Amino acid sequence: MSKIEVNTVAPQCGTTLTLGESGDTVTLGTGASQSGFGRTGTVDWQTGSIKTGDFTAVNGEGYFINTTSGEITMTMPSGSAGAIVSIQDYNATFDSNACVIAPASGEKINGGSADGPLRLIIEGQGLTFVYVDGTVGWKTVQENEFVGSGSSFITATGGTITTSGDDKIHTFTGPGTFCVAAIGQCGANNLVSYVVVAGGGGAGNQVNGNGGVGGGGAGGFRETKSPATPYTASPLDGYSTPGNRITVTATAFPITVGAGGATQPTSPGAKGNPGSNSIFSTITSAGGGGSGASASPNFEPGLPGGSGGGASQTGGPPFSGGTGNTPPTTPPQGNDGGDTTNAAPNFSGSGGGGATAAGQGNGSTAGGNGGAGATTSISASPTAYAGGGGGGVYQAGTSGTGGAGGGGAGGAPNANAAGTAGTANTGGGAGGASTNASGTPVLGSAGGSGVVIIRYKFQ
Repeated sequence: MSKIEVNTVAPQCGTTLTLGESGDTVTLGTGASQSGFGRTGTVDWQTGSIKTGDFTAVNGEGYFINTTSGEITMTMPSGSAGAIVSIQDYNATFDSNACVIAPASGEKINGGSADGPLRLIIEGQGLTFVYVDGTVGWKTVQENEFVGSGSSFITATGGTITTSGDDKIHTFTGPGTFCVAAIGQCGANNLVSYVVVAGGGGAGNQVNGNGGVGGGGAGGFRETKSPATPYTASPLDGYSTPGNRITVTATAFPITVGAGGATQPTSPGAKGNPGSNSIFSTITSAGGGGSGASASPNFEPGLPGGSGGGASQTGGPPFSGGTGNTPPTTPPQGNDGGDTTNAAPNFSGSGGGGATAAGQGNGSTAGGNGGAGATTSISASPTAYAGGGGGGVYQAGTSGTGGAGGGGAGGAPNANAAGTAGTANTGGGAGGASTNASGTPVLGSAGGSGVVIIRYKFQ
């Protein structure tokens, strides 16, 4: 092997220097470095200088930009053909606070107007810019989002979004869309936690003043807690049943939030209206059952539903509460409404069923209490949902209390008083009306609307 040792190789004439001939391979020794050959299409990432404020970029450098504290503007260097700059969202905050790319005076980005900035508002976005010429200016030649480059987390929009630790929480109090823009490469993190609560059942009216109206049943309550999201779930966590698990894909999921059962018009002794279903993906929670009817010719038991409506009572025969967990799910989405007995002298209503307990039956001088709901910390604090409505009472006595989780209380005793409506966005059942001997008609109350909550790990 021949060896030539020189400090400089220069062309004999002109400015062109040729090493080897066509087809030859020129090899630099191990550890050798090159300079003056031009860039290779990459940048030197400035990992030791995370950008947290406005700055001017330098040709050949890449920057991690942290917009946690507010919007940041990066001014591009003066363009020259082949110049290159890259940026990357440092901590997935461009969706909260934009990164603005501003060209140097008189220059363009992607052929836009001179001096026109580019606003980056996509979470986790990264771009590489190469300066081409005066016609297009800086051209974006590569674009990515953090999920596409190996992230293990979901990116999604929809509802009211809050955070708890490393989790994002989307709360829907009305219809909407949970739109998953990207999923993580780690499949376990695409399994989401959720709570789906249907609308609570309404309470019927009382027109003849001789009995108490039952409470409405709570809307169905369904929950599944993903192992990726650390919070305290309710006792009704359905993770152990595989059919309850939802692994999301990058698509739009329509969300239905059920309304509470509406008040009834003044037809004699009308039963309560049922609540409406709430839906997320393959999970449907059934609306709560309305209370039973309480006067001729409309004697009826409590209605079935997510939780069953409580029975109403006059001087007639006893009635049964509505059947809960209808249609059936595992774990059960609710419980039965309370039954009545012909309990003279004060013919009271029974309580509506709740997510974790059945409605209480009536007593001779007391309306039944609504069944208790379920408490979960999916929204970052312990909150009860899907409590049953309390039963009303005839004349003196005690009205039933609403179940924890938005159930309405029965109307005031010894009065012609409607019960308390179920609390909005809890799925609580309506409280039943109370009456006295005057016979003044009393309209029933409405059930509380439902809610859908989705939680997942985002970092």
